[in-house]
Amino acid sequence: MKFNVNQQDLQKSLNYCQGVIEKRSTLPILSNVLLEAANSRLIITATDLDLIFIHQIPNVEIIEEGKTTASSSIMYDIVRKFSSGKKINFSNIGENKLHLESEKSVFNLNCISAAEFPLTGENFNQNEFSIKSKQLLKLLNKCKFSVSNDETRHYLSGIFFHQTQIDDKVFLTTAATDSHRMSISKVRLNEKIDFESIILPKKTIFQLCSLLEDYEGDVKISNIKSKIKFELNNSIIISKLIDGKFPNYVQVIPKENQKKLEVDLKLFLDSVDRVASVSIDKKDSVKFNLTKDVLNLSVNNTNSGDGKESLNVKFDYDLDISFNSRYLIDIASQLDGDKIEIYFKDTGSPALIKDPGDFDSIFVVMPMKG
Repeated sequence: MKFNVNQQDLQKSLNYCQGVIEKRSTLPILSNVLLEAANSRLIITATDLDLIFIHQIPNVEIIEEGKTTASSSIMYDIVRKFSSGKKINFSNIGENKLHLESEKSVFNLNCISAAEFPLTGENFNQNEFSIKSKQLLKLLNKCKFSVSNDETRHYLSGIFFHQTQIDDKVFLTTAATDSHRMSISKVRLNEKIDFESIILPKKTIFQLCSLLEDYEGDVKISNIKSKIKFELNNSIIISKLIDGKFPNYVQVIPKENQKKLEVDLKLFLDSVDRVASVSIDKKDSVKFNLTKDVLNLSVNNTNSGDGKESLNVKFDYDLDISFNSRYLIDIASQLDGDKIEIYFKDTGSPALIKDPGDFDSIFVVMPMKG
Protein backbone atom coordinates (compact mmCIF):
# COMPACT_ATOMS: atom_id res chain seq x y z
CA MET A 1 0.00 0.00 0.00
CA LYS A 2 1.29 3.42 -0.94
CA PHE A 3 -0.54 6.76 -1.16
CA ASN A 4 -0.26 10.52 -0.61
CA VAL A 5 -2.96 12.46 1.22
CA ASN A 6 -3.56 16.09 2.19
CA GLN A 7 -2.85 16.78 5.89
CA GLN A 8 -6.08 18.75 6.51
CA ASP A 9 -8.32 16.10 4.94
CA LEU A 10 -6.76 13.35 7.03
CA GLN A 11 -6.79 15.38 10.24
CA LYS A 12 -10.51 16.12 9.84
CA SER A 13 -11.30 12.47 9.24
CA LEU A 14 -9.21 11.21 12.19
CA ASN A 15 -10.75 13.89 14.39
CA TYR A 16 -14.20 12.39 13.76
CA CYS A 17 -12.79 8.94 14.54
CA GLN A 18 -11.67 10.10 18.00
CA GLY A 19 -15.33 10.43 18.98
CA VAL A 20 -16.02 6.80 18.14
CA ILE A 21 -13.01 4.95 19.46
CA GLU A 22 -13.09 3.95 23.13
CA LYS A 23 -10.07 5.16 25.07
CA ARG A 24 -9.90 2.03 27.23
CA SER A 25 -10.69 -0.77 24.83
CA THR A 26 -9.86 -4.34 25.84
CA LEU A 27 -9.34 -5.35 22.21
CA PRO A 28 -6.23 -3.69 20.71
CA ILE A 29 -7.76 -3.73 17.20
CA LEU A 30 -10.58 -1.43 18.40
CA SER A 31 -8.03 1.30 19.19
CA ASN A 32 -7.04 1.23 15.52
CA VAL A 33 -8.59 2.73 12.42
CA LEU A 34 -8.86 0.72 9.23
CA LEU A 35 -7.19 2.45 6.26
CA GLU A 36 -8.17 1.27 2.76
CA ALA A 37 -6.56 2.86 -0.28
CA ALA A 38 -8.25 2.02 -3.58
CA ASN A 39 -9.91 3.70 -6.60
CA SER A 40 -8.39 7.14 -5.86
CA ARG A 41 -10.02 7.12 -2.43
CA LEU A 42 -8.85 6.62 1.11
CA ILE A 43 -11.54 5.03 3.28
CA ILE A 44 -11.09 5.29 7.03
CA THR A 45 -13.20 3.20 9.40
CA ALA A 46 -13.47 3.35 13.20
CA THR A 47 -15.68 1.24 15.45
CA ASP A 48 -16.41 0.41 19.09
CA LEU A 49 -18.63 -2.52 17.95
CA ASP A 50 -21.84 -0.56 18.72
CA LEU A 51 -21.05 2.29 16.35
CA ILE A 52 -19.29 2.14 13.00
CA PHE A 53 -18.01 5.32 11.38
CA ILE A 54 -16.80 5.24 7.76
CA HIS A 55 -15.30 8.32 6.11
CA GLN A 56 -13.90 8.58 2.62
CA ILE A 57 -11.42 11.11 1.32
CA PRO A 58 -11.78 11.41 -2.47
CA ASN A 59 -9.09 12.33 -5.01
CA VAL A 60 -6.22 10.70 -3.14
CA GLU A 61 -3.05 9.93 -5.09
CA ILE A 62 -2.76 6.14 -4.78
CA ILE A 63 0.44 4.53 -5.99
CA GLU A 64 -0.29 1.06 -4.67
CA GLU A 65 -3.66 -0.13 -3.37
CA GLY A 66 -3.96 -1.93 -0.05
CA LYS A 67 -5.25 -1.80 3.52
CA THR A 68 -4.01 -1.92 7.09
CA THR A 69 -4.89 -0.70 10.59
CA ALA A 70 -2.96 1.62 12.91
CA SER A 71 -3.54 3.39 16.23
CA SER A 72 -6.14 6.10 15.76
CA SER A 73 -5.02 8.35 18.63
CA ILE A 74 -1.30 8.18 17.83
CA MET A 75 -1.82 8.78 14.12
CA TYR A 76 -4.20 11.67 14.85
CA ASP A 77 -1.71 13.22 17.26
CA ILE A 78 1.07 13.03 14.65
CA VAL A 79 -1.04 14.23 11.71
CA ARG A 80 -2.42 17.29 13.52
CA LYS A 81 1.16 18.36 14.37
CA PHE A 82 2.30 18.24 10.75
CA SER A 83 2.19 21.53 8.79
CA SER A 84 -1.34 22.35 7.77
CA GLY A 85 -2.34 21.37 4.25
CA LYS A 86 0.96 19.66 3.36
CA LYS A 87 1.19 16.26 1.68
CA ILE A 88 1.67 13.16 3.83
CA ASN A 89 3.18 10.09 2.18
CA PHE A 90 2.06 6.71 3.51
CA SER A 91 3.55 3.32 2.73
CA ASN A 92 3.64 -0.16 4.23
CA ILE A 93 6.89 -1.66 5.44
CA GLY A 94 6.15 -5.36 5.55
CA GLU A 95 3.04 -6.61 7.36
CA ASN A 96 3.28 -4.72 10.60
CA LYS A 97 4.75 -1.25 10.02
CA LEU A 98 3.15 1.83 8.52
CA HIS A 99 5.54 4.51 7.26
CA LEU A 100 4.46 8.19 7.36
CA GLU A 101 6.49 11.03 5.93
CA SER A 102 5.80 14.75 5.67
CA GLU A 103 8.40 17.43 4.99
CA LYS A 104 11.29 16.42 7.32
CA SER A 105 9.30 14.17 9.67
CA VAL A 106 9.38 10.39 9.43
CA PHE A 107 7.33 7.96 11.55
CA ASN A 108 6.94 4.20 11.52
CA LEU A 109 3.82 2.98 13.33
CA ASN A 110 2.96 -0.53 14.42
CA CYS A 111 0.08 -2.13 12.54
CA ILE A 112 -2.41 -4.91 13.05
CA SER A 113 -3.59 -6.77 9.94
CA ALA A 114 -6.76 -5.43 8.33
CA ALA A 115 -8.17 -8.96 8.36
CA GLU A 116 -8.62 -8.67 12.14
CA PHE A 117 -10.75 -5.52 11.91
CA PRO A 118 -14.37 -6.32 12.90
CA LEU A 119 -16.81 -5.33 10.16
CA THR A 120 -20.30 -6.64 9.62
CA GLY A 121 -22.11 -6.34 6.35
CA GLU A 122 -25.73 -5.30 6.76
CA ASN A 123 -28.42 -4.85 4.18
CA PHE A 124 -30.18 -1.58 4.94
CA ASN A 125 -31.82 -0.91 1.63
CA GLN A 126 -35.44 -1.71 2.44
CA ASN A 127 -36.72 1.50 4.08
CA GLU A 128 -34.84 4.62 3.27
CA PHE A 129 -35.76 8.30 3.45
CA SER A 130 -33.90 11.60 3.18
CA ILE A 131 -33.84 14.64 5.44
CA LYS A 132 -31.93 17.92 5.16
CA SER A 133 -28.82 17.98 7.34
CA LYS A 134 -29.89 21.17 9.18
CA GLN A 135 -33.31 19.64 10.00
CA LEU A 136 -31.71 16.55 11.50
CA LEU A 137 -29.21 18.70 13.42
CA LYS A 138 -32.08 20.77 14.81
CA LEU A 139 -33.88 17.65 16.09
CA LEU A 140 -30.71 16.42 17.80
CA ASN A 141 -29.72 19.80 19.29
CA LYS A 142 -33.15 20.54 20.71
CA CYS A 143 -33.28 17.18 22.50
CA LYS A 144 -29.76 15.99 23.33
CA PHE A 145 -29.36 17.88 26.61
CA SER A 146 -32.50 16.21 28.03
CA VAL A 147 -31.12 12.69 27.53
CA SER A 148 -30.80 10.79 30.80
CA ASN A 149 -27.47 9.72 32.33
CA ASP A 150 -29.20 7.16 34.53
CA GLU A 151 -27.75 3.74 33.61
CA THR A 152 -30.63 1.87 35.28
CA ARG A 153 -33.20 3.25 32.85
CA HIS A 154 -31.37 2.61 29.60
CA TYR A 155 -34.45 3.38 27.48
CA LEU A 156 -34.12 7.05 28.54
CA SER A 157 -30.43 7.31 27.59
CA GLY A 158 -31.12 8.30 24.00
CA ILE A 159 -33.41 10.32 21.73
CA PHE A 160 -36.72 8.77 20.68
CA PHE A 161 -37.32 9.18 16.92
CA HIS A 162 -40.76 8.44 15.52
CA GLN A 163 -43.21 9.50 12.85
CA THR A 164 -46.26 11.52 13.89
CA GLN A 165 -49.24 12.89 12.01
CA ILE A 166 -51.38 15.97 12.63
CA ASP A 167 -54.32 16.17 10.21
CA ASP A 168 -52.71 15.47 6.83
CA LYS A 169 -49.24 16.67 7.85
CA VAL A 170 -46.51 14.12 8.56
CA PHE A 171 -43.60 14.82 10.92
CA LEU A 172 -40.40 13.22 12.07
CA THR A 173 -40.61 13.84 15.81
CA THR A 174 -37.98 13.50 18.52
CA ALA A 175 -38.31 13.40 22.29
CA ALA A 176 -35.87 13.00 25.18
CA THR A 177 -36.29 13.11 28.95
CA ASP A 178 -34.33 12.44 32.13
CA SER A 179 -37.60 12.64 34.13
CA HIS A 180 -36.69 16.14 35.43
CA ARG A 181 -37.02 17.83 32.05
CA MET A 182 -38.21 16.93 28.59
CA SER A 183 -37.56 18.17 25.05
CA ILE A 184 -39.82 17.54 22.07
CA SER A 185 -39.13 18.72 18.53
CA LYS A 186 -40.37 17.92 15.05
CA VAL A 187 -39.74 18.62 11.37
CA ARG A 188 -42.27 18.24 8.60
CA LEU A 189 -41.78 15.47 6.06
CA ASN A 190 -42.95 15.65 2.44
CA GLU A 191 -44.67 12.30 2.68
CA LYS A 192 -45.27 9.34 4.93
CA ILE A 193 -42.14 7.25 5.41
CA ASP A 194 -41.57 3.59 6.18
CA PHE A 195 -39.87 4.08 9.55
CA GLU A 196 -40.06 2.10 12.76
CA SER A 197 -39.74 4.13 15.99
CA ILE A 198 -36.23 3.98 17.43
CA ILE A 199 -34.17 5.19 20.39
CA LEU A 200 -30.83 6.59 19.22
CA PRO A 201 -27.95 6.21 21.74
CA LYS A 202 -26.16 9.23 23.20
CA LYS A 203 -22.75 8.51 21.69
CA THR A 204 -24.26 8.27 18.19
CA ILE A 205 -26.11 11.55 18.75
CA PHE A 206 -22.90 13.46 19.53
CA GLN A 207 -21.00 11.84 16.64
CA LEU A 208 -23.79 12.79 14.24
CA CYS A 209 -23.91 16.36 15.55
CA SER A 210 -20.20 16.90 14.93
CA LEU A 211 -20.57 15.63 11.35
CA LEU A 212 -23.73 17.63 10.62
CA GLU A 213 -22.16 20.89 11.87
CA ASP A 214 -19.81 20.74 8.85
CA TYR A 215 -22.26 19.40 6.27
CA GLU A 216 -24.85 20.99 4.01
CA GLY A 217 -26.95 18.55 2.05
CA ASP A 218 -29.25 15.60 2.44
CA VAL A 219 -28.83 12.76 4.91
CA LYS A 220 -30.12 9.35 3.88
CA ILE A 221 -31.52 7.36 6.80
CA SER A 222 -32.40 3.67 6.76
CA ASN A 223 -33.05 1.31 9.62
CA ILE A 224 -33.44 -2.39 10.19
CA LYS A 225 -34.60 -4.00 13.45
CA SER A 226 -31.69 -3.17 15.73
CA LYS A 227 -29.53 -0.78 13.71
CA ILE A 228 -29.74 2.52 11.88
CA LYS A 229 -27.62 3.96 9.11
CA PHE A 230 -26.98 7.64 8.30
CA GLU A 231 -25.35 8.46 4.96
CA LEU A 232 -23.82 11.86 4.22
CA ASN A 233 -21.75 12.73 1.16
CA ASN A 234 -18.47 11.22 2.35
CA SER A 235 -19.44 9.70 5.68
CA ILE A 236 -21.54 6.82 6.93
CA ILE A 237 -22.58 6.10 10.51
CA ILE A 238 -24.06 2.73 11.40
CA SER A 239 -25.29 2.48 14.96
CA LYS A 240 -26.91 -0.07 17.21
CA LEU A 241 -30.16 1.14 18.72
CA ILE A 242 -31.30 1.15 22.34
CA ASP A 243 -33.51 -1.83 23.00
CA GLY A 244 -36.46 -0.71 25.11
CA LYS A 245 -39.76 1.12 25.12
CA PHE A 246 -39.76 4.90 25.37
CA PRO A 247 -42.46 6.13 27.79
CA ASN A 248 -45.63 7.84 26.59
CA TYR A 249 -44.25 11.35 26.76
CA VAL A 250 -47.36 13.05 25.34
CA GLN A 251 -49.27 12.51 28.58
CA VAL A 252 -46.56 14.41 30.51
CA ILE A 253 -47.01 17.62 28.49
CA PRO A 254 -48.87 20.05 30.78
CA LYS A 255 -52.38 20.82 29.49
CA GLU A 256 -53.56 23.38 32.07
CA ASN A 257 -50.71 25.88 32.22
CA GLN A 258 -52.51 29.20 31.66
CA LYS A 259 -50.15 31.63 33.41
CA LYS A 260 -47.89 32.95 30.67
CA LEU A 261 -44.55 34.61 31.34
CA GLU A 262 -42.95 36.38 28.40
CA VAL A 263 -39.41 37.73 28.65
CA ASP A 264 -36.57 38.78 26.37
CA LEU A 265 -34.55 35.61 25.74
CA LYS A 266 -31.06 37.10 25.95
CA LEU A 267 -31.80 39.09 29.11
CA PHE A 268 -33.34 36.00 30.73
CA LEU A 269 -30.45 33.71 29.78
CA ASP A 270 -27.79 36.17 30.95
CA SER A 271 -29.66 36.90 34.16
CA VAL A 272 -30.13 33.24 35.17
CA ASP A 273 -26.50 32.55 34.27
CA ARG A 274 -25.29 35.45 36.43
CA VAL A 275 -27.27 34.65 39.57
CA ALA A 276 -26.32 30.97 39.23
CA SER A 277 -22.62 31.95 39.41
CA VAL A 278 -22.85 31.87 43.21
CA SER A 279 -23.74 28.17 43.02
CA ILE A 280 -20.53 26.16 42.77
CA ASP A 281 -21.86 23.15 40.86
CA LYS A 282 -24.95 24.86 39.34
CA LYS A 283 -27.07 22.38 41.33
CA ASP A 284 -28.75 25.03 43.50
CA SER A 285 -32.23 26.06 42.57
CA VAL A 286 -32.88 29.47 41.11
CA LYS A 287 -35.97 30.93 42.77
CA PHE A 288 -38.54 32.78 40.69
CA ASN A 289 -40.55 35.35 42.62
CA LEU A 290 -43.11 36.61 40.11
CA THR A 291 -45.45 39.55 40.54
CA LYS A 292 -47.13 41.69 37.90
CA ASP A 293 -44.56 42.30 35.12
CA VAL A 294 -41.56 41.69 37.41
CA LEU A 295 -39.44 38.55 37.77
CA ASN A 296 -37.11 38.45 40.77
CA LEU A 297 -34.43 35.77 40.44
CA SER A 298 -32.36 34.58 43.39
CA VAL A 299 -29.89 31.82 44.21
CA ASN A 300 -28.78 31.03 47.73
CA ASN A 301 -25.86 28.74 48.56
CA THR A 302 -25.05 28.08 52.22
CA ASN A 303 -21.32 27.80 51.48
CA SER A 304 -20.73 30.59 49.01
CA GLY A 305 -23.43 33.26 49.42
CA ASP A 306 -26.37 34.50 47.42
CA GLY A 307 -27.23 36.44 44.28
CA LYS A 308 -30.34 38.37 43.22
CA GLU A 309 -31.50 40.08 40.07
CA SER A 310 -34.80 41.41 38.74
CA LEU A 311 -36.16 41.57 35.19
CA ASN A 312 -39.03 43.42 33.55
CA VAL A 313 -41.35 40.81 32.05
CA LYS A 314 -44.91 40.33 30.86
CA PHE A 315 -46.84 38.47 33.59
CA ASP A 316 -50.20 39.01 35.28
CA TYR A 317 -50.07 36.80 38.38
CA ASP A 318 -48.24 36.24 41.68
CA LEU A 319 -46.17 33.04 41.80
CA ASP A 320 -43.15 31.62 43.59
CA ILE A 321 -41.42 28.63 41.94
CA SER A 322 -37.86 27.21 41.80
CA PHE A 323 -35.91 25.48 39.03
CA ASN A 324 -32.55 23.89 38.44
CA SER A 325 -30.60 26.75 36.83
CA ARG A 326 -28.64 24.40 34.54
CA TYR A 327 -31.89 23.09 33.00
CA LEU A 328 -33.11 26.60 32.23
CA ILE A 329 -29.77 27.59 30.70
CA ASP A 330 -29.69 24.41 28.55
CA ILE A 331 -33.16 25.07 27.17
CA ALA A 332 -32.78 28.84 26.71
CA SER A 333 -29.51 28.28 24.81
CA GLN A 334 -31.38 26.26 22.16
CA LEU A 335 -34.19 28.71 21.45
CA ASP A 336 -34.34 30.52 18.10
CA GLY A 337 -36.67 33.46 18.84
CA ASP A 338 -35.96 36.76 20.60
CA LYS A 339 -38.23 35.85 23.49
CA ILE A 340 -38.88 32.91 25.79
CA GLU A 341 -42.40 31.96 26.86
CA ILE A 342 -42.90 29.99 30.07
CA TYR A 343 -46.35 28.71 31.00
CA PHE A 344 -47.06 27.91 34.67
CA LYS A 345 -49.91 26.22 36.53
CA ASP A 346 -48.79 26.48 40.16
CA THR A 347 -45.71 26.21 42.41
CA GLY A 348 -45.54 22.41 42.36
CA SER A 349 -46.41 21.66 38.74
CA PRO A 350 -44.09 21.35 35.73
CA ALA A 351 -43.61 24.43 33.55
CA LEU A 352 -44.05 24.40 29.78
CA ILE A 353 -41.50 26.39 27.77
CA LYS A 354 -42.16 27.53 24.22
CA ASP A 355 -40.07 29.25 21.60
CA PRO A 356 -41.91 31.91 19.55
CA GLY A 357 -39.19 31.38 16.93
CA ASP A 358 -39.90 27.65 16.56
CA PHE A 359 -43.44 26.38 17.10
CA ASP A 360 -42.27 22.83 16.46
CA SER A 361 -40.23 22.56 19.68
CA ILE A 362 -41.48 22.54 23.27
CA PHE A 363 -39.81 21.87 26.63
CA VAL A 364 -41.10 20.76 30.03
CA VAL A 365 -39.24 21.38 33.29
CA MET A 366 -40.10 20.04 36.71
CA PRO A 367 -39.83 22.59 39.54
CA MET A 368 -37.46 22.04 42.47
CA LYS A 369 -38.54 22.05 46.05
CA GLY A 370 -37.21 24.94 48.08
